[in-house]
Amino acid sequence: MTIDSPKVNFSSYQVTVILILALTQFSVVLDFMVMSPLGDLLIKELKISPSQFGVVVSSYALSAGVAGFLTASFADKFDRKKLLMFFYGGFIIGTLLCGLSTNYWTLVGARIFTGLFGGVMSSISLAIVADLFAPNQRGRVMGFLQMGFGMSQILGIPISLYLANIWDWKAPFFMIVILAIVIFIGIFFVLKPVAEHLKLQRDNPLKHMWNTISNRNYRIGFLATAFMSLGGYLMMPWGSTFAVNNVGIKQSDLPMMFMIVGVCTFVIMPLIGTISDRVNKYVVFAGASIVMIISIAIYTHLPQVSLFVLILVNVIMMMGIMARMVPSQALAASIPEMKDRGAFMSINSSLQQMAGGIAALIGGMIVTQESHTSPLGRFDILGYVVIGIIVVNMFLTYRVYRYVSEKEK
Repeated sequence: MTIDSPKVNFSSYQVTVILILALTQFSVVLDFMVMSPLGDLLIKELKISPSQFGVVVSSYALSAGVAGFLTASFADKFDRKKLLMFFYGGFIIGTLLCGLSTNYWTLVGARIFTGLFGGVMSSISLAIVADLFAPNQRGRVMGFLQMGFGMSQILGIPISLYLANIWDWKAPFFMIVILAIVIFIGIFFVLKPVAEHLKLQRDNPLKHMWNTISNRNYRIGFLATAFMSLGGYLMMPWGSTFAVNNVGIKQSDLPMMFMIVGVCTFVIMPLIGTISDRVNKYVVFAGASIVMIISIAIYTHLPQVSLFVLILVNVIMMMGIMARMVPSQALAASIPEMKDRGAFMSINSSLQQMAGGIAALIGGMIVTQESHTSPLGRFDILGYVVIGIIVVNMFLTYRVYRYVSEKEK
């Protein structure tokens, strides 16, 4: 007979920490996610090509991935509060530089700078959660932190697009800077030092990371994660440009579309999580992959349709994306041994971001645009590439599922 761990209530200080970390997550996620909806405005305002916009998107993801690898080896050597403040401060400066950018090259440089700092924020937040919360509290904490992603979709992106439509494409970055400064002040005055881990003796972190990378079973998980990101980021940066120039949706209608899709995502994620815990995770993943393949085939061939039809197709496609992501992450978390979990998740996260950056570059090379107001060309070919990657990812994830199933016997 098993005995469930008793539910432990949060202290008032823990509630404050959750709020600070959730707001931090919200601002960092919003800074990254807002680039795709701003795509059409940026291409027209800066007079850049789709491939150049792909570089703008990928520059953040690639620098974030590199930063994740570099910091994984020394992150445990410092007080986590100081580490959080250092990288969040750099993130604020980088976001401000994005708002101050006047041309393509200054924006690329600003995105690289922002990624070097913002890309590490999630792993620092997870480390703080592990240090300050008991194991039977962490699931609830992670649920609250994930709300940062959902709220960036529901509120952050629509508000950012609304401001961009009224004023300028730079407005969302200035809004994020103001919010982030308020959060930074809260971190400085409210968060206590998080330094208990400094008392522990550890092995050489670089050697530990190498041992994790060289593990053949772990590499299967890394490869599956990379292909998940490739499939997602290949199409994401071109969503607003495709909606406006191909489907014929007004720029002013985009905030409404992203808000509705965000609300649906917010509702779908916990439901998919529950289903994944009750049903075979790979069955859920494979079923969602099929839904995504069908929806992508429809989406990339859409003629000029109503806003309602575009939203409906986007919601179905997002259902497929989320229903793949949840079981995939659950399977990935089951791959490493406990002693390797920290290094595995750090490397996995870095590879995820780097693969996303490479995907944005590849996507920019595939799609074409004759002028800044003409429809995107070869978007259907991009869809076929994504479908092929999803099929490969189904095979890789099946290998992960078999390994996890054997391990748990």
